[in-house]
Amino acid sequence: MTKFAVVAIAFTSITSMGFAAELSSPPQKPATFSKDVAPIFQDKCESCHRPGSMAPMALITFDQVRPWAKAIKQRVVARQMPPWHMDKTVGIQKFSNDFSLTDAEISTIARWVDGGVLPGDPKDMPAAKVWKDETGWQLAKQFGEPDMVLKSADYTMPAKAQDAWFRPLTEIPLTEPRWVRAVEIRPSTPQGRRTFHHVLANLQQEEPGVTFASGAGNAGMLMEWAMNKNYDIYRPNTGKLLLPGAHISWELHLHAVGEEIRDHAELAVYLYPKGQEPKYRTFLQGFQATDSTSSSRLDIAPNTIAETQGFTTLKAPARLENFQPHMHLRGKAMALEAILPDGKRQILSYVDHFNFNWMTNYIYTDDAAPVLPKGTVIHVTAWHDNTANNPNNPDPNQWVGWGDRTVDEMAHAWVNVTYISEDDYTKWAADHAPKTVAASAE
Repeated sequence: MTKFAVVAIAFTSITSMGFAAELSSPPQKPATFSKDVAPIFQDKCESCHRPGSMAPMALITFDQVRPWAKAIKQRVVARQMPPWHMDKTVGIQKFSNDFSLTDAEISTIARWVDGGVLPGDPKDMPAAKVWKDETGWQLAKQFGEPDMVLKSADYTMPAKAQDAWFRPLTEIPLTEPRWVRAVEIRPSTPQGRRTFHHVLANLQQEEPGVTFASGAGNAGMLMEWAMNKNYDIYRPNTGKLLLPGAHISWELHLHAVGEEIRDHAELAVYLYPKGQEPKYRTFLQGFQATDSTSSSRLDIAPNTIAETQGFTTLKAPARLENFQPHMHLRGKAMALEAILPDGKRQILSYVDHFNFNWMTNYIYTDDAAPVLPKGTVIHVTAWHDNTANNPNNPDPNQWVGWGDRTVDEMAHAWVNVTYISEDDYTKWAADHAPKTVAASAE
């Protein structure tokens, strides 16, 4: 029997079982907008789909939603919206910022559309959700107003132009060392969101006796902003150190959008109280999915799907706080894997349908963040789709290599890494060792 015959038989069996179950299960009441769908949209969609926000349409009232019903079903069933592109069948599945739809919510929306898009009883509508003015900082709700707001210089992006990279320097006004517990970046205007591809805030400061991987005077990335990645919150007793004389070295990557836009980036910094020093320091690392020693680094032939891999060895025990894949228009998927010193392999996270328009940051919950021993190899695999099947691909007949432009490609995972002591790792490993169960006597 051929492989295809086996698949066909399996598919027939599954669909037949599903049909029989459908016949035997009691009929469900028709889903309505007011009772079943509106609460889902309030919880998972309105943060973007409301007047004045980034989405092209509001999804608050039945009249607003009705024209888009079929398209909504298509997007949610394909798990394209909300923009949560994590494969839900492998790896870690507990995230503190998870705004994805559950299987039950997707089923409800599909059933509502298939059942005739019924409005329902207005009395069943949930109370309207009140949204705060977006001109404020998102983290102010949790931490209050930021301790300082650092601003880049302004840049004017012409209506038509090649991509631009603007790299100004901003002094951090400190007279004593201070520790950071959270940071948030934003373009200063809604128009800026349209023209900014990403914003990097590099921390430059001299630390005697310390040499960073990125250079003696560069303490690494403080934060990266991209669409759907707005802030970083460091776990309790961890943070980033700022010293007097430090600067933010910005990188604003801008692209033309058909109108002249002048804007700048802003960085909100939330500090620990004076005198409070967290135990551990967190570093934002870009784990490459390529060989960083190669001159080409990426080699994506026309009309192909390319796979690239990269390996980075942890210099000390560490906790990985998040996973944020970064690729461009041909980006298709990315996997983050840990290869332990004993050779065992663990898939940590797998984004199976990456979307360049949404640089989603997947933040692990406290109890799910992976803690790994020294010598663990972080293995990143990236796939790029340079074919006509990729709707974002500007030209599948072009060779694509590594580069900063949007039409070039990249392949790395932004991960906040908190290095811990050997003693703390030993304690963590003992607390999380598999529980042994005594065999029962027969």
